[in-house]
Amino acid sequence: MENHFKNTDLYYEEHGSGEPLVLIAGLASDSQSWLPVVEPLANHFRVITLDNWGVGRSPLDNTGITIEQMANDCLKLIRHLNLSKVHLLGHSMGGMIAMSLAIQHPEIVNKLILEATSPKINRRNIELFNDWVTYLQTGMDKRLWFRNLFYWIFSPAFFENKEMLNQALQLSLDYPYPQPDKSFENQVKAVAEFNADDELYKIKAPALVIYGKNDLLFKGSGSGDIFKNIKNKQETTIKGAAHSIHMEQPELFSQKVINFLT
Repeated sequence: MENHFKNTDLYYEEHGSGEPLVLIAGLASDSQSWLPVVEPLANHFRVITLDNWGVGRSPLDNTGITIEQMANDCLKLIRHLNLSKVHLLGHSMGGMIAMSLAIQHPEIVNKLILEATSPKINRRNIELFNDWVTYLQTGMDKRLWFRNLFYWIFSPAFFENKEMLNQALQLSLDYPYPQPDKSFENQVKAVAEFNADDELYKIKAPALVIYGKNDLLFKGSGSGDIFKNIKNKQETTIKGAAHSIHMEQPELFSQKVINFLT
């Protein structure tokens, strides 16, 4: 079921029944990015997906947006649905939003899952994301822009299947709800300004951190325990996946989520 609600006119969908599980998408992504895992998760939970402010079918003017404001949007949706407690699953920027919500409102978070994310991004990633903005501003061909993005978010195995690569490119180019370039720039600014390092101890919910073995953006092993201040936390790494874990390994990803939440 799809819907908007008046508090912010945020777009959201609901699938399945059971304990509520809110899925929060990452940079330049919306509710549809979760399609590979919605069905298996909806067999166990009431899955709620949403379009963050500035993407998809939510309002696209996100001037001055922050991670904290996007977390507040999620809170408004949760209250609109009359839910007292939810599971939260956030990918990349969505993980930052989930962290912010769990820090500011620990009382509403049952369990927390952080996929391919970090409490802050390093200088290299800030420069990289700003370059992506510049490529858009200077009129880079969109097919080349998406190809460049794919190099960073998918594993080497993804590129071995040329047909799948071309299909993914065409789907991105033909998507009926494209994000405006300015809205993408505003999201990049929000990500660059976010830093939850000193507040992770406020997260009270049991947490699962999921890394992709081939993730070039947010690496787990060898980079230190960046989530060490979350007291009740466990970690897992999924092989055969880079940054977009739930897209490359949807079955394995879904099973890890289900096992942790049940």
